[in-house]
Amino acid sequence: MAEASAHQQDVSDCILEPLSLPESPGREPVPVQDLSLPCMFCAQIYREAEKDTLLKHMIIQHKLVVADVKLIANFRSYALYWKKRFSEHPITEFCSVIRTNSEAPEDQQENYFLLCDVLPEDRVLREELQQERLRTVLEQQQHERSDSSFQRLCMFCNEEFKGNRSILFNHMNEEHSFNVGLADNLVYCNEFLDLLQRKLDNLQCLYCEKSFRDKNTLKDHMRKKQHRRIKAKNQEYDRFYIINYLELGKSWEEVQSEDDRELGDNNEEDWSDWEEHPVFAVCLFCEKQEDSTENLLSHMKDIHQFDLHKIKVQLGLKFYQQVKLVNFIRRQIHQCRCHGCQEKFQSKTELITHMEKENHISVLPERSVWDQPQYYFPTYENDSLLCNLSDSEEELTAHNEEIPVIGEDLSRLEALRQTSVLNQLVCNNILRQ
Repeated sequence: MAEASAHQQDVSDCILEPLSLPESPGREPVPVQDLSLPCMFCAQIYREAEKDTLLKHMIIQHKLVVADVKLIANFRSYALYWKKRFSEHPITEFCSVIRTNSEAPEDQQENYFLLCDVLPEDRVLREELQQERLRTVLEQQQHERSDSSFQRLCMFCNEEFKGNRSILFNHMNEEHSFNVGLADNLVYCNEFLDLLQRKLDNLQCLYCEKSFRDKNTLKDHMRKKQHRRIKAKNQEYDRFYIINYLELGKSWEEVQSEDDRELGDNNEEDWSDWEEHPVFAVCLFCEKQEDSTENLLSHMKDIHQFDLHKIKVQLGLKFYQQVKLVNFIRRQIHQCRCHGCQEKFQSKTELITHMEKENHISVLPERSVWDQPQYYFPTYENDSLLCNLSDSEEELTAHNEEIPVIGEDLSRLEALRQTSVLNQLVCNNILRQ
């Protein structure tokens, strides 16, 4: 019980999301500037915020309609490109002509020009701008992921957090049940939090967008209605999730709902270019890697005196119980804590030295400590050992006593059948007929 209590009390260093290998920090993000937008035909200039005014100007003054403007990643670059092209060649070489009032006299008819991605040149331009934006967004995301200077107050309790942004999001998820997904999937994090904070300051629910008279009423509403989340279909939040930048013209819903079977029209299966890459499993206690689970289990048994197979048989562990045990040990080792005595160390080297000296590697705490739902989730998202754990029932039953099978008393079952309500109803129906 003492071990379990110590484990539950120390929650300051808990892990709420899978770990991954460290990545090289990205370059400093390029600050976004309010660049001017040029008209594609004249010298008129508009601000970035006046894009709709520019589009209206080009329709009225120059009869140009740009299709799917919202899908253009960088409208300024797009406008500059076509401004140059229209100065070199007639617009009719690029645009479809739409004639209005076709039944009216010729002097009353007007021609409008449609610029869209049906034109291969326009399609290529849009895709290149999309790729350029994706590179910029990924650089920004990588900078935010590796930034240790993040500092911000929690929106719900005003507790201040410093360091990596994931600390704040994990706190809001754990303490306030407010979950916006993994922090690593977000970009422009400060703008995202600013938007949420403005809504709360305006006494507005983050999910249903309703406004309330005071903060307590808003808090009660969000708690009772389980509105401590954002609405996935609210496109206002799309720019803060990296999935919305992956493919041109596709939202996160469309990307997730794609069926890989629709990607190929050729029904012939050709696997000639398939290349098998070995997957290495990593030891629980050192950096040793093996290309098979059997070799890794042998290594841990011979070098660290940790026999996972023996533990599985003795405790009668099924597959998911083995998963929880492995994830528990992984997490303890990551946190430099001995899973045998719960003592904490400054480094992994000190921890392993202690465990080998005290023979604590093969000592497991009470089952209630590690057999918890939280350990269904991998400590390391690329932990291939989890995929190759044995799930053979024969190994378990071979080490357990045979359970005798006692035959049922058929005479008793027959008596129950004769006195059952269902049987009486059937008999009554037969007599009525």
